[in-house]
Amino acid sequence: MKVIDRIRDEALSLSFEVFPPKSGAAFDGVMGAAAEIARLRPSYISVTYGAGGTGSRYTAEIARRLQQTEDVPVLAHLTCVGADRETIRAYLKTLREDGICNVMALRGDLPEGMTPDTMRDSPYPHASDLIREIRQNGDFCIGAACYPEIHPESTNQQQDLRSLREKVEAGADFLTTQMFFDNDVFYNFMYKLREAGITVPVVPGIMPITGANQVVRAQKLSGCFMPRRFISLVDRFGSSPEAMQQAGILYAADQIIDLFANGIRHVHIYTMNKPDVAAAIQRRLSRMLGRVF
Repeated sequence: MKVIDRIRDEALSLSFEVFPPKSGAAFDGVMGAAAEIARLRPSYISVTYGAGGTGSRYTAEIARRLQQTEDVPVLAHLTCVGADRETIRAYLKTLREDGICNVMALRGDLPEGMTPDTMRDSPYPHASDLIREIRQNGDFCIGAACYPEIHPESTNQQQDLRSLREKVEAGADFLTTQMFFDNDVFYNFMYKLREAGITVPVVPGIMPITGANQVVRAQKLSGCFMPRRFISLVDRFGSSPEAMQQAGILYAADQIIDLFANGIRHVHIYTMNKPDVAAAIQRRLSRMLGRVF
């Protein structure tokens, strides 16, 4: 099933994200965690490609197993940074053969020594170039990423919006946001998107921060704003792993409840391969909303 059909469904739903291992030695453990998350019956599961392509050879395998053994729609990530056309086309061929029809098209983080200027000489300087390639190589549902708080390499949000419009014009069916911790940031972003004429579905991405050490990494990855309420939570509970995990679950669930209350029907959760965190958020939402997720 194509992910876009799930996103357009009227029912409230959640999707989860998992990431592949960096080495074969860790594959079984990651696969086990991914399967456990799939058994929570999310709307779909996305499987990341790994920074700079690291672990990418496991992405298609995890996606194939989840879709075939757990009967859950899978969204396989694909990044184009440093990739040649043969590699991209071979990966798409593998996905087609495995019956995977959903792809998240990303440029990917620049490896050390590479700049946006040097990317101009590559076959896919931008994610929009990759989206065009995917669109020409199969009947895929294509997702793309967006930053509610501006991409770190953009000079302003207008530049960001132009890039997003290019992704949509190239063939992206929907957008998924980078993590954010203040829902007002997302609502403001949605207003600007619609004002710019970008009308494809937008799925908000929520990251449950369950360890104090995740805060610095989250800010480094996305440059996201940390509201005082969230910082106070980390200051109070960050020294206790158990308390911080529960506080992070509650904060994420509160964000999702607010999104649902304001008309958002589908939310994507960055699970960090933690089935217990994903399940705890589901339980919390089920109790609050009086329905089973």
